[in-house]
Amino acid sequence: MKVLAITLLTATAATAADSSFLREFAETRRYLAGRPASPKFSPDGKTVLFLRAKPKAPEQTLFELELSTGQTKELLTPEALLKGAAETLSVAEKARMERMRMTARGFTRFELSPDGKKILLGLSGRLYVVERSGGKVQELKTGKGAAVDAKFSPDGLRVGYVRENDVHVVELKSNVEKQVTKGGTEARPHGLAEFIAQEEMSRFAGFWFSADSKTIVFQETDHAGMEQFGIPDPMHPEARLEQFFYPRPGKANAKVKLLMTPVGGGKVTAIVWDSAAFPYLATVKAPKAGPITLVVQNREQTKEQVLQADPKTGKTKVLLTEDDAAWLNLAQEFPHWLPDGSGFFWMTEKNGGPEVELRNANGTFHSTWVKAADRYGAAARPEGGFSDLVGYDEANKALWFLGGRTPVETHVYRVKAGGAPERVRLFAEDNSNEAAVLSPDGKAVLARLTSLTKMPTLAVFSAEGKQLAELPSVAIEPSLKVRAEVKKLGGEPGFWTTILTPASFKAGQKLPVILNVYGGPGHQEVLYTLRENLVLQWLADQGFLVVKFDGRGTPNRGRDWERAIKFDFASIPADDQVAALKLLGKEVPEADLSRVGVYGWSFGGYLAALLAMRNPDAVKSAVSGAPVVDWLDYDTHYTERFLGVPPAAARAYEVSNLLTYVPKTQRPILFMHGTADDNVYFFHTLKLSDALFRAGKPHSVLPLANFTHMVPDPLVMERQWEWIARYFKETL
Repeated sequence: MKVLAITLLTATAATAADSSFLREFAETRRYLAGRPASPKFSPDGKTVLFLRAKPKAPEQTLFELELSTGQTKELLTPEALLKGAAETLSVAEKARMERMRMTARGFTRFELSPDGKKILLGLSGRLYVVERSGGKVQELKTGKGAAVDAKFSPDGLRVGYVRENDVHVVELKSNVEKQVTKGGTEARPHGLAEFIAQEEMSRFAGFWFSADSKTIVFQETDHAGMEQFGIPDPMHPEARLEQFFYPRPGKANAKVKLLMTPVGGGKVTAIVWDSAAFPYLATVKAPKAGPITLVVQNREQTKEQVLQADPKTGKTKVLLTEDDAAWLNLAQEFPHWLPDGSGFFWMTEKNGGPEVELRNANGTFHSTWVKAADRYGAAARPEGGFSDLVGYDEANKALWFLGGRTPVETHVYRVKAGGAPERVRLFAEDNSNEAAVLSPDGKAVLARLTSLTKMPTLAVFSAEGKQLAELPSVAIEPSLKVRAEVKKLGGEPGFWTTILTPASFKAGQKLPVILNVYGGPGHQEVLYTLRENLVLQWLADQGFLVVKFDGRGTPNRGRDWERAIKFDFASIPADDQVAALKLLGKEVPEADLSRVGVYGWSFGGYLAALLAMRNPDAVKSAVSGAPVVDWLDYDTHYTERFLGVPPAAARAYEVSNLLTYVPKTQRPILFMHGTADDNVYFFHTLKLSDALFRAGKPHSVLPLANFTHMVPDPLVMERQWEWIARYFKETL
């Protein structure tokens, strides 16, 4: 204990001069506070509404940008609605925000009525409807308990939401609440997406209005037979223990049904499919034109069906079937129905990479597009591939989407029936990443740009690419100069790499290397982006060369590259990082490969620990944040997709388990983990620490009291990165 105290005092003095950036980085929510967020076109396409906080505050307020004049005005503040009262969040609201990785407070989302005249906002579990013209505020009389997942009905006459585990609606004219579903309980809620739908499928809705606003389609979730995990508060042992239903691989999942009932109450009709063969309800669509549509998956996630539901009987028919020997990736944008309901767009990877098909309403290929080309995307892609949907312009029969020349960039593209994709040049930068959404009339596009030199910038453009307006930011701009290079190391296929050099960099001077990793499926570390490199540049400026590599298992390099990790999270992810390090040593002589530390969080925390334990010749020390230790303790939908369903896939879980590598562990590891983490539970780190301790392997554990999988507190974030820098200075 005496030695530790001396080390802490010395390190604090050494890093004091560097902490000003960390404090500002944390207080500005990574320099995102003050930037426009959650922008939406009004239905007429003439205005854009968005949320924005002050530069050093988490509370967001609502703004409106008039495109014709370029003028912005503040519409509403949380303080005005709460009349000075403090904001409070229920357990359900906190869990939902955790699933959505949301750290902002105040207004976190809003809905526009179909005619665009009203705005729906939630705050402290209560709902408010605001008239855009005049600003009149109506607080909805929602009864006891927080109202969750609120939305307007398509006719704009009522608002639906979930309260006390049942779906309710309020008629706006009378402001009277009606309970739509009956009998919902915590163990069998109505209208709420279950944990894995929110955490792993990106499906956050659990109920939907039919297009005519007369019917509510809702999910019933039966948690019977599932395990429940509790999260104690170690700082307050007297506090009540919150319990959560959690599905571990090979064990019971929630049983999900989809039901229909009239908005005014009445008969409940089940939407029926072969739920024994396809237990996962992945996607539900209730389009303005077209049928209620479901995407369902088998438990292995190697097969899925797109189903059409009969609105009267609840019977379903198969529109198409997809299968993949390894796994199927979900894209919540699809199926995307045409405005007239005559067909839908569908994303597939059956030809080796993501591409989009146009299907008729019955699921067959649309002849117009088939004659023009068998497919587009992978076949006629813009030197890169389809990554996300932007929108569909019905007037010009044009699909807008994101693609890129390389996996590390995305730009906006447009393709018309019978034509080839063309880039719609919005911003001047080529080495950048864009995201976009098309206006309802297809005449404008709202786009966001980030690059190695720019923080996120949002602007509105005409369909021809002329800038109409920029969404104003009041954010503090980073003062730190980022010295980052993005390049591919090695010959084909090679590894896309980011290299950050310190301000004191001198050619020929050897520097210790910090490898920042994620390495898991569905996420790329290497992109043309400033925001994700800011704190890593601060770390580099402490005297390190900081590098990131994207190996096999990461997206946007084709099906085979991504699916190479099937049944093994350890070998290929770790081997690719080691191989990339060797290439770095050949191409960057300043990289001292005898002094390599590795840092990562979540899957990155797993990979950081794995590299230190499995590859001691390549890695000298590691900082592992919130690592999954034993994949049998993570959730079903994520883990079984990649490692298979136990017990048949026992070998995959053994080779991917960090406990397997405890006996050969030689290198020091610092573990950081939030004690209230309800995604990767804290017991993962405790389980590994216990095994390392019993095996006589030195290591350190830093518990972050009452933090979840995110660490938004400014002071704690500041201290966290000080500890990381100090640890690598001591061990490298």
